Amino acid sequence: MEVQTFPTEIVFFDLETTVPNKVGQHFHILEFGAIIVCPRKLEELESFTTLIQPKDLSVVSIRSSRSDGITRAKVTNAPNFKDVAEKIYGLLNGRIWAGHNIRRFDCIRIKEAFAEIGKAAPEPSRIIDSLGLLSDKFGKRAGNMKMASLAAYFGLGVQKHRSLDDVRMNLEVLKHCATVLFLESTLPNQLEGKWQSSSTIMTRSRSNYQIAQRAMPYSKGSLGKMTQNVKNLLGKAQSNQTLQSLINHSHSLLR
Repeated sequence: MEVQTFPTEIVFFDLETTVPNKVGQHFHILEFGAIIVCPRKLEELESFTTLIQPKDLSVVSIRSSRSDGITRAKVTNAPNFKDVAEKIYGLLNGRIWAGHNIRRFDCIRIKEAFAEIGKAAPEPSRIIDSLGLLSDKFGKRAGNMKMASLAAYFGLGVQKHRSLDDVRMNLEVLKHCATVLFLESTLPNQLEGKWQSSSTIMTRSRSNYQIAQRAMPYSKGSLGKMTQNVKNLLGKAQSNQTLQSLINHSHSLLR
């Protein structure tokens, strides 16, 4: 494979896999999805997704527990990993890898898949794992910090557990988190300690149809005033290096 590097571009990627139910069973990749993002504007430059047929179709469930999940029928005529390996390599190699929990899961599965076909695995220039990053910087205000919980916290919809949808949701979650962190770092005196005492709204859980309260990061009517203050203080913002592009992008979200 031709070696290419794109050290300043970010590729958000996600894998959907089988879930082993016995000791010794392996994860099998069923879907790969990725978007290449410009780090300056956080705009999507390119996208790619494909279903992947595992060597043994029997490891894929005939039915899925999710309405839009991946079934055996959906991957029966899909390409195998070897058929799409060169494309995946070209998307990943030399770029900044980004995703949710990718250090402990997706990165490992990618290396395993390339090893199985006897090919060198792609290498990142850096890795941004939003699970670890946001757990450290954003705290537990969104609950267990799973992508579904973060998306629900910001009202971004329900996680579909399909690769391309999930990476796009991941990017939107990071934008929203960066905006909140930007506000906190720019207006510490006004916002310190107020997130936990903010107003709440009533939401209905799709999974169990129970009414629950969800904290909102600002009180009703306060965002406009806060936005104007932020615009007056943009030049004073301080941020973690990894979040710099995300926080810079939050300027446009606040306009």
